[in-house]
Amino acid sequence: MTHQLFPALPFSRITKPLPTVAALLIVLLACSMSPAALTDSGSLKVAAIFGDNMVLQQQQAVPVWGWSAPGASVTVKFAGQSKSARADAQGRWLVRLKKLEASFTPQSLVIDSGEIKTFTNILVGEVWLCSGQSNMEKPIGNQPGQKPCFNAPEELAAANFPGIRIFKVEKALSATPMDDLQQFATWRSCDSNSLETTHFSAAGYFFGREIHTNLNVPVGLIESSWGGTRIEPWTAPAGFKSIPSLAKFAIPTAKSTKIITTTPMGIYNAMIAPIAGFAMRGALWYQGESNYMGTNDEDYLTYGEKMSALVGGWRKMWGEGDFPFYFVQIAPFKYYSAKTKRVASAETLPEFWAIQSRAARTIKNTGIVITTDLVDDLNDIHPRNKQDVGHRLALLARNKTYGQKDTVAAGPAFKKMQIERHKAVLSFENVDGGLTNKDDMPLMWFTIAGADGNFVPADTKIVGDTVEVSAEGVEKPVTVRFAWDETAQPNFFNKAGLPAEPFQAGKQPKLP
Repeated sequence: MTHQLFPALPFSRITKPLPTVAALLIVLLACSMSPAALTDSGSLKVAAIFGDNMVLQQQQAVPVWGWSAPGASVTVKFAGQSKSARADAQGRWLVRLKKLEASFTPQSLVIDSGEIKTFTNILVGEVWLCSGQSNMEKPIGNQPGQKPCFNAPEELAAANFPGIRIFKVEKALSATPMDDLQQFATWRSCDSNSLETTHFSAAGYFFGREIHTNLNVPVGLIESSWGGTRIEPWTAPAGFKSIPSLAKFAIPTAKSTKIITTTPMGIYNAMIAPIAGFAMRGALWYQGESNYMGTNDEDYLTYGEKMSALVGGWRKMWGEGDFPFYFVQIAPFKYYSAKTKRVASAETLPEFWAIQSRAARTIKNTGIVITTDLVDDLNDIHPRNKQDVGHRLALLARNKTYGQKDTVAAGPAFKKMQIERHKAVLSFENVDGGLTNKDDMPLMWFTIAGADGNFVPADTKIVGDTVEVSAEGVEKPVTVRFAWDETAQPNFFNKAGLPAEPFQAGKQPKLP
């Protein structure tokens, strides 16, 4: 049975239910052993996610696992704790440390099976996983085929944060869940050199920087991303099995079949399964463009179900309950209106946005960042403003995960519509401080239609916490749309400075 992972408590009182040893063993035992996992002599091996310079998650149990000679006794020592376990017949072992307190003091983790391995310069704080496709993968600086983030030289020069540690999983595929990472960049202290040499996620870094400075705790960031990938390859079998319409994707590909980046579970098996169980606070997700531009014009309509499968599958494999999972709305872009048409209509992107927003409302302990105001070039599918993406992800975490209820984390979201003669009166949630037109110009991207379905630009008026919408010639409004176009960059915000979600009110197409 799942449960709410974090009640709305002040940060100092946050606790997590401890995952059971059985649940964590399932994570590990479900993974197949790679030929290199153990040497013939059965020498001690620790999972690759553990290493010098890492951050361990505070305030919850911390599993440490690896392999040794079958039956060997393994002892793990850290921060005054000493915990032991015995390796099973396959040489697998798992030790769980009791919850730790945040600390900037470097400490050592010692694993002893007769042979000793020691990891040094370890901090304790908040750990987050950053995943998705190219907009999560995009680094601060240069990336082939992309422009750097805004103010990249200055951002990199100022990125000296020894209390932030980064770990990057390199690209890999597998037909079956792997027991350990085969390709990765080791944990490194955050500075301009480590960010540049690993090409670490800009959105992830800007998120981590705010969590680090706001909470004054060490932060560990794990990036596992791959540009141009769909959601299905990132999804665990358990996630697919939980959604009847998607269960077919849980059937493993025959070993004789070549695994490619579109193979369901193929990326999960190599880039997520080996780290499942590593103690963390939550996950960030920035993906969707490849599913939106699917080979089947209707494919994007199933994205909400696929998000449920992704989130549910990861949560089951981690065994930490409903950990926070925050994701990013894909940005405005000329998918249809450019010379090369990638989708059927300029209105399908708002439909996709609505599916993403609904997933954030229906999947427990999730949230979404709206990006309609963060694009400087509608011909660039990789917007350069990743600072605000990271900031808005951090606002979600601060408000929902860390109990900072005075931190506004979302812009206006449509609540209900009332028809008063020739006008529609719209009310909203998240009106913090009031509704506003950010640039002091009339509200843009509102359209209205009567029973004939003919949408025309609307006149708008902010009245308290509502917006009145009308248009000459529309005597009996039936439907109102806001930002219902792939190029929409509206000026409708709350006074906390966050943009409104696109929406369609009234009679509308049935979404899945």
